[in-house]
Amino acid sequence: MRQIVLDTETTGLEPEQGHRIIEIGCVELLNRRPTGNNYHQYLQPDRGIDEGAREVHGIDLDFLADKPRFGDVARELTDYLRGAELIIHNAPFDTAFLNAELRRLGSEWELIEGHCTVLDTLALARRLHPGQRNSLDALCKRYGIDNSQRTRHGALLDAEILADVYLAMTGGQAALSLEEDAEQPGRTAAATVRAVEGARGRLRVVHADAAERAAHERYMEVLDDACGAPCVWRSPDAES
Repeated sequence: MRQIVLDTETTGLEPEQGHRIIEIGCVELLNRRPTGNNYHQYLQPDRGIDEGAREVHGIDLDFLADKPRFGDVARELTDYLRGAELIIHNAPFDTAFLNAELRRLGSEWELIEGHCTVLDTLALARRLHPGQRNSLDALCKRYGIDNSQRTRHGALLDAEILADVYLAMTGGQAALSLEEDAEQPGRTAAATVRAVEGARGRLRVVHADAAERAAHERYMEVLDDACGAPCVWRSPDAES
């Protein structure tokens, strides 16, 4: 499964008012693991930057003067994104700007939804944590993600932080390790578990009650929705 965690910085808040993208940052995940095949680009917007936006990201027109325009990198960007699931915090904001840029290039250019699917982590966080603050900073605090470098917004840094938050929100550990126990070479983690169980005698089994099973089922439905498919152990094939 290929996923791209994406963030943008812009000249203002409204693409309908002619505001433009000035920075794009992307982090690639393959089977929930960062690959290092990231994408980062600053862009010349050919318009002014609102003071409020500049205070958020700290990017000014002098810095962008020699940077390419969106049309110069559009093919490279869409080729990079094609076929992936985009993971974006407050996705309608970023996709609206990406689509506005693509529309400027002409009707032959597909909108972003024609290249990839989109998962909104803000919507996911609101389902997981209703009634709580779900900004990226709030989620970092909730999940113990270090965002100390985020003194200002930056597209690539925010994409890197969001990748950590997304993995924590949707299960955290990317894979179960059965590698050798570092303290006892030759023994796997599974063997260590069996040894501990044997040393303690027969373990008491505590079954989940109805409320706990219902809460688990709700959480699994959230994971299914986030992944776009049922978890493998809940699929029909897993029951046969």
